[in-house]
Amino acid sequence: MLTMKKSIYFRIGFDRSWILEQKNSRPMPVDKFVAEFCKHYELFELRTRLTGCEAVIKCDKDKENITEEILSVIGSAFGLADPNAVCFIECEEQEDSGEQAETDGESTEVSQPAAAEETSGGKPADGPAEAEKKPAEGEPQKKFVFSSSSQKEEEKAEKSKTVDDVMKQINSLIGANEFKVLADECVRMAPLLKANDTLDSFTNRAYLISINEGCGLSTYLELFKSLVEKLELMEFQPRTEPFEVRLCDPKINSAPNEDAVKMLRSVKNPKLICLDISEYMSKLNTPEFRDILKEAEKASGNHIVFFRIPFVEQNIIDSIRETLNDMLFIKAVSIPPFDTDELIRSAQDMLAGKKFSMEEGSWDVFEARVAAEKSDGRFYGIETVKKIVREMLYVKQLYNVDNNISDNVIKREEITGLVDASFLNNKSGFEQLSELIGMDSIVEKVKEIVAQIEAAINNDSLDNPCIHMRFVGNPGTGKTTVARILGQIMKEKGILRNGGFFEYSGRDLCGSYVGHTAPKTSAICRDAYGSVLFIDEAYSLYRGDGFGNVDYGREALDTLVAEMENHRSDLMVIMAGYPKEMEELMEGNVGLKSRMPYMIEFPNYSREQLTQIFISMAKKGFEFDQDFEDAVRLYFDSLSDIVLDAKDFSNGRYVRNLFERTWGKAALRCQLDRIPCKKLTVEDFELAAGDKDFSQKLEKKKRTIGFN
Repeated sequence: MLTMKKSIYFRIGFDRSWILEQKNSRPMPVDKFVAEFCKHYELFELRTRLTGCEAVIKCDKDKENITEEILSVIGSAFGLADPNAVCFIECEEQEDSGEQAETDGESTEVSQPAAAEETSGGKPADGPAEAEKKPAEGEPQKKFVFSSSSQKEEEKAEKSKTVDDVMKQINSLIGANEFKVLADECVRMAPLLKANDTLDSFTNRAYLISINEGCGLSTYLELFKSLVEKLELMEFQPRTEPFEVRLCDPKINSAPNEDAVKMLRSVKNPKLICLDISEYMSKLNTPEFRDILKEAEKASGNHIVFFRIPFVEQNIIDSIRETLNDMLFIKAVSIPPFDTDELIRSAQDMLAGKKFSMEEGSWDVFEARVAAEKSDGRFYGIETVKKIVREMLYVKQLYNVDNNISDNVIKREEITGLVDASFLNNKSGFEQLSELIGMDSIVEKVKEIVAQIEAAINNDSLDNPCIHMRFVGNPGTGKTTVARILGQIMKEKGILRNGGFFEYSGRDLCGSYVGHTAPKTSAICRDAYGSVLFIDEAYSLYRGDGFGNVDYGREALDTLVAEMENHRSDLMVIMAGYPKEMEELMEGNVGLKSRMPYMIEFPNYSREQLTQIFISMAKKGFEFDQDFEDAVRLYFDSLSDIVLDAKDFSNGRYVRNLFERTWGKAALRCQLDRIPCKKLTVEDFELAAGDKDFSQKLEKKKRTIGFN
């Protein structure tokens, strides 16, 4: 007996916070799920986004069984005991509409992704073998009509919108001025285009949008599609979301490009299609890209086509637009990354949407949290802000529960746990500076510099002084700590308005391709206006370490110098590194040395200072006896001059590593003995110091029992 197969539509949404936690994973969660599920079923009408996907499958099972199978695949793929904790699933049995595909002989099926290396929605990738069975060549592809109750409500709400409603949404966006101008242009032109029967001059236009990841591309595309529909400039089928795909080198993975071509050829089903051409920015004249461009040209008038590139310099945008203009009528739109004020406004709106607010003096905690998220070079704009807001809301409500209070105003002391402990220090900058071990000469130098800057600012006959500095010294000598405290001092003295601290390495300022470096460096500087921008290993800008092209480093230096000059009284740039290399850096850009008039040298710590640093760390959380302190002193006294003077000796960082290894040994001991970990012993220290990382630093003639 032949079993009739059902058509089951499913939609999966992953928790955004969980997705962001997997940001370093390759492939990303959605792509990994699709790859695994494709081993069991062939997927039709597949659509993927960063945080979810939807598709139709044909099977002889009911929707409850499919839901369980999806949960099983997610649990197995990600090692989750409870997949429901990170996702929601919606399944509906659908009627086959019986309609044929409308694609001029081409199937509208999207290639089955397997694994992806990027997070772009709708992007296939390499991975497991393709699905078990596909329609025979020439066999018509069926189209399915989805009709879940939630989707019907969404469709009804979308249909009830007016042009004014959509424009209100667009104008409420933070930033995006060029996009707003484009939307206003469409509204003003629509009546004329229809009256003169010249709609084709609009529908044949394509768009080049320059925007970074995490800055709302999907939102802009959806709003533009909605506006075009409401203006009756083009009609799209219900529930047709913008299709986004990242093109890539076909030698590596041809599926994304093939999917793009299939979508462009499905001319009877109008869509908004966005092709991410980031990987083709320097290969626009290659045959494979020209072929895709030809397909886009043929599709103009049937689809609205966007080409997406990252936010780059205007001359690069103009160059790419000129190339695309060979075949298409291109309108370019540039969306700058959000600055700190815009991110705060976004967070305020999100909190207001949940009926919460934040005390004015609490936003520095938010800024510090944003800075920490940016510090690893992976910041996803509004998505990261949403994650931070959710964290603040949870911590606030937990505080309310623990303290039996009920209010919706987030206060600074309630959320300080979200940032580094050093942020909580209530002492003045100079008080913190004076507590640092071995910093007496540096404290005096800082006082002298601050007094000089104050005097120059208060003297109307003098120009605003350059407040940028060079910190030279070996690793672990306190450069980062002093720079962070210096920001607070400058705020207390009224020299900097924010006094925040933004830390990057030199290579973080450089882009990955031509035209990317200058806007990336400018964006980093813009975040740090009113604060300290600390650039560690700054000499890599001149030497070009880690880059494919040394000119990226020079370009970053040129941009940085311009920012230092234009914001000389509102931005403190501190470059740090080895003495010799820092001197070479000054030669890497004409005028750099004169714009950094202040230099502070950080000497290596002495043996006694290293001992004092270790003991001060131990005192903050543990008890110990005198014999423990004696063992610590004996160890550091045993370090040779060769070790202390070595370029790779990390001074205070070395001490911190040894201390953390010591209390790690103590924690293990206490866990085995089932006692609280409150006291450090000589045995704990000797076990830590006996590890290879530390025992090799000792002079052989001074090795003692316990350090072997």
